[in-house]
Amino acid sequence: MVGEMIPVHSEMPVHTEDMNNVGYDNSGSYAYDDLFPALPHSQPPVQRNIQQVTNKMRVGSSLHTQVFHVPYEERKLDNANTFGEGESLRTCQAITKETGAHIEISTSKDGSLTFLITGKHSSVLDARRQILTHFQQQASKQINIPKEHYRWILGKQGQKLKELEKVTATKISVPSISDNSEIITITGTKEGIEKAEHEIRVCSEEQSRKALERITVPKIYHPFIQGPFGERAQALSAETGARIHIPPTSTQSDEIVVAGEKNGVLAAKAQIEQIYQEMVSKCSTVRVEVPKSQHKYVIGARGTTIQEILRETGVSVEMPPPDSPTGTITLHGPHNKIGIALSMVCDKANSVKTATVDAPTWIHKYIIGKNGSNIKKITQDLSKVHVDITHSEDKVKIDGPPEEVERAQVALDDFVKNLLATLTYVELSVDPKFFKHIIGKSGTNINRLKDETGVVINIIENEGNNVIRIEGSHKGVEDAERELREMVMKLENERSKEVYVDHRYIKSLIGVRGDKIKEIREKFDRVLITLPDQGQKRSPIKLRGPQEDIEKCEKYLHKVIKEIAESSYVQEVPIFKQFHKFIIGKGGVNLRKIRDETQTVIDLPAEGDDSDVITVRGKRDNVEEAVRRIQQIHSEKANIVTEEVKIAPKHYNSLIGTGGKLIHSIMEECGGVLIKFPAADSDSDKVVIKGPIEDVEKAKVQLLAHASERELTSHTATVRAKPEHHKFLIGKNGTNIKKIREQTGARIVFPTDKDEDKEAIFIIGREEQVELARKQLEAAVAEISNVSEGEMSVPPRHHRHFVARRGEILRRIADDCGGVQISFPRQGVNSDRVVLKGPKDCIEAAKVRINEIIEDLEAKVTIECVISQKHHRTVMGARGSKVKDITAEYDVQIKFPERENPDGSEVTARNDDGEPGANDIIRITGRPENCQAAKKALLDQVPITIDVDVPFDLHKLLAGQKRRELMQTYDVHILMPPIEEVCDQVKVTGTPANVEKAKQALAEKIGDMEKEKEDRLLR
Repeated sequence: MVGEMIPVHSEMPVHTEDMNNVGYDNSGSYAYDDLFPALPHSQPPVQRNIQQVTNKMRVGSSLHTQVFHVPYEERKLDNANTFGEGESLRTCQAITKETGAHIEISTSKDGSLTFLITGKHSSVLDARRQILTHFQQQASKQINIPKEHYRWILGKQGQKLKELEKVTATKISVPSISDNSEIITITGTKEGIEKAEHEIRVCSEEQSRKALERITVPKIYHPFIQGPFGERAQALSAETGARIHIPPTSTQSDEIVVAGEKNGVLAAKAQIEQIYQEMVSKCSTVRVEVPKSQHKYVIGARGTTIQEILRETGVSVEMPPPDSPTGTITLHGPHNKIGIALSMVCDKANSVKTATVDAPTWIHKYIIGKNGSNIKKITQDLSKVHVDITHSEDKVKIDGPPEEVERAQVALDDFVKNLLATLTYVELSVDPKFFKHIIGKSGTNINRLKDETGVVINIIENEGNNVIRIEGSHKGVEDAERELREMVMKLENERSKEVYVDHRYIKSLIGVRGDKIKEIREKFDRVLITLPDQGQKRSPIKLRGPQEDIEKCEKYLHKVIKEIAESSYVQEVPIFKQFHKFIIGKGGVNLRKIRDETQTVIDLPAEGDDSDVITVRGKRDNVEEAVRRIQQIHSEKANIVTEEVKIAPKHYNSLIGTGGKLIHSIMEECGGVLIKFPAADSDSDKVVIKGPIEDVEKAKVQLLAHASERELTSHTATVRAKPEHHKFLIGKNGTNIKKIREQTGARIVFPTDKDEDKEAIFIIGREEQVELARKQLEAAVAEISNVSEGEMSVPPRHHRHFVARRGEILRRIADDCGGVQISFPRQGVNSDRVVLKGPKDCIEAAKVRINEIIEDLEAKVTIECVISQKHHRTVMGARGSKVKDITAEYDVQIKFPERENPDGSEVTARNDDGEPGANDIIRITGRPENCQAAKKALLDQVPITIDVDVPFDLHKLLAGQKRRELMQTYDVHILMPPIEEVCDQVKVTGTPANVEKAKQALAEKIGDMEKEKEDRLLR
């Protein structure tokens, strides 16, 4: 069907039948059981006047919705052959932006498109016209209309023509006034052109002075009047000279318009009515159920099959709308012909076979190929075969003529087997925080890896499923996987830490023109130091790098910040606003004197500011002296009292509240009194209240009431435990400590990095809660503290092996053996005593592991492997990849000799007496059996060169892309002889295994090229 639409809340009735569907059942049809008793009876469909229904549905809404379909065979080629819907979505987005209508698009398994458009009526029609222009094959038709009728076709200011274009989704070109042509051109879908032509001709005929007759004939009889392919209507028109306009099947109208000379019109009308009466008397209706997936084979290309059935049998075939849930096909025609037509419908429906080929979803894109090249190659000689690749299923569906489907199935099955043999994939689970480092800046790391290994790498980042997927040849995937694992391992060994610093000190830490931070970065060059952005008050300084360097850098930063803080001491003095003028003095004399004599910076709140706090900044002693002088002036001038209230220091934080909200609310309620708590480093329990006597008394009562309330719920106890045991007390993800908190209801606070006492664990809550939590914690500490000490003897010659690379081996042993501490003698101390601390079981396990490593070291030997130096680069592989693999697989160390001629000139591989030269000897160190296995693996990498027979006349076919593919696939070098040398051999160089594979592949290529050559000769 062309431009099939289903309107919802639309003022424009649109019929949803296929182009060549014909009518509905008439009341006088024969019973199906009388003609074909074996088939089930189906009731005729209930006819409804669509125009009346849509009129009733009008509720004044400004939104309209239309759904219509574009069949696969009628899609534009540039869209139909495009795999993926990115371009289609972009086109729909552009139409949405231009028209304002909302568009949804979906693709069916058979390749047809379904569009749903919502918006204002005019916007919906405009969007529909543009969609059909972009997605459906466009046709063009020219019709001859007298120029004097153009004014009625155009309407006022061309509005009637524009509306017709929207309704029919066509482009109608009317010649200008100055143009003498009477040809109107209509461009659009076949259905749209038919509708537009019908409306234009009806309009023209209505304006014509010639006769015009409107004949009402039920729509199911229109196909018999029109005839197959419109031949009967054309013949009748030619015979009578009248123009006959039969509404297209997509238009719900029973009216046939006849125009022309009066006599011809009357004659045509008489014949049409005669045909109608004849068909009423001898026409019967039969229905048959056919799966909807087979309907397209009954319809045929643009409805040709239905027209052929009508020509051969005189029976019309009516198809159900595509959106109909039923698959019932209705046949109307003479009693004696309807059986033949039914047989033809069944034959057409069963003329297509469907087959499937098992193919994992991950190789679907390789089956399709770039721009569909691979699938086109398979189906290029099978024009009637349709291949459906659904990415949600592990199979490929093929349908078409049985013999072509079988050929396509065999070809596709072979292609899939070949893909599965040559391609593979691996998925690595990686922490998403490493993705940006793996990708690199602008994708440099990931692109380099793709180029070197020739694989496809996709990073899939979903919730709970963060993987890196590698696809490609077996070797490429293996190499890429190994390098990615090494990269991830390196990233995992890196650590990061955040150092929180008062934002006021950041500027001083950076220094003038960044000199100070530059000096720190040079001092710790292996640590990446990231400062917070300017204006961010809570952002920390971020450190990233080796753990040891991070710890040193952190200590140094704290030291520098402490020095900055000592010279940046700040104290705020609350002074009633009305007394600020006495602090300043006449002409600022008092304030200036205090500043000069104490060498401090004193800031007063600006005029209009509600704050009464004076800020003093400088060295601590100087600041305290300046504050004393300010308070002295205040006391002399103000009629206020000062009273001290005893409150336990442990309640200070809760009384002050988050951000000082609680204490500020008390101060405001009590007339703005000043309440000062002792300094954090003071042991004093006296809180000072200053202000008018009534307000001070009121504030005192409130403070004591809050303190009494907190006394009941702030009983504390302390449990001491070594810092290294804290993580065991807390448990994985805090499970242990959460359990104690839930059972007791007490609050448990562990020391932070900033606390000086790292062992004290505080318990806070009601007395009975604290006591229960203390007992549970002490029991847990006692259990964890069951740590013993052991020692063992390790020969000093092996000490370096254990402590190398910053003690990497010792850390690994500690991680595997429950965090046991292992201490080797300091460098320069001649001792074989190694001390181990931790749980007894862990100590014994660590001893066993250390002895295993010593046994491996004692058993180490060094053997020599002689390989000519000219082959060393090939044996090592790109960036030493092959040697790294051998080293890792056999746990050996491989030492290649230094190159004497770094410029790459030819070297003398052996001495004059035939002995190998020093530069040919590769030394392998490790266990004897491992060394021998590694030596064999190295020798297997030595390249060889063989001659392979390739007929000279095939050399030009082999050269170029095919040769490069073979070289890349099998990691060999193929040397073609010069053109002037008529030679039937090529040289293949590489490792023995790769050379043998390449030789077999060449033999297969030669066979393919011979067939290709024969095909060309036959053509």
